[in-house]
Amino acid sequence: QEQLQESGGGLVQPGGSLSLSCVCSTSGRILSSWGVGWFRQPPGKEREFVGSVRWSSGTTLYSDSVKGRFTISRNYHEKTVSLQMNNLKPEDTAVYYCASGPAQVTTVRGAKYWGQGTQVTVSS
Repeated sequence: QEQLQESGGGLVQPGGSLSLSCVCSTSGRILSSWGVGWFRQPPGKEREFVGSVRWSSGTTLYSDSVKGRFTISRNYHEKTVSLQMNNLKPEDTAVYYCASGPAQVTTVRGAKYWGQGTQVTVSS
């Protein structure tokens, strides 16, 4: 069993930056073969993949819409994953979720555990 908790959401102006954090809590060790993905759900739309990282290698993947603007990093010993978001745009407005699962988590179906989500609003 694993629990995830996001934090760091809020209101930011276009062109601004925001950093989200995801803390993973488990009763035992985190499986190094697993990974954490970030997803977002804009108002009235389906949940979509943002980016992901594998615990063991630190390998990251990003969606085309955020590549070059967002950066994911992980701290295996502290069981935290961060999402640094730069040059934010109004279309980045969404509820952001972190999720864990086997290997590189890139799809909603591929995630096994989910956090509650944190709201990010980009507006002037």
